[in-house]
Amino acid sequence: MNAPTIIIASIVAVIFIAIVVLEIIKKKKGKSSCSCGCGGCAFRDSCHKE
Repeated sequence: MNAPTIIIASIVAVIFIAIVVLEIIKKKKGKSSCSCGCGGCAFRDSCHKE
């Protein structure tokens, strides 16, 4: 592999890891993954049990 390929692959990997980590943090805080609220969601009762 040459240098540009390694750099681009590294950037893509960092972005992917950042997305996964942010979703895990949101999940631990109890927020929805779509960020639009659960009012109109068909699965709201199965996600957030009281």
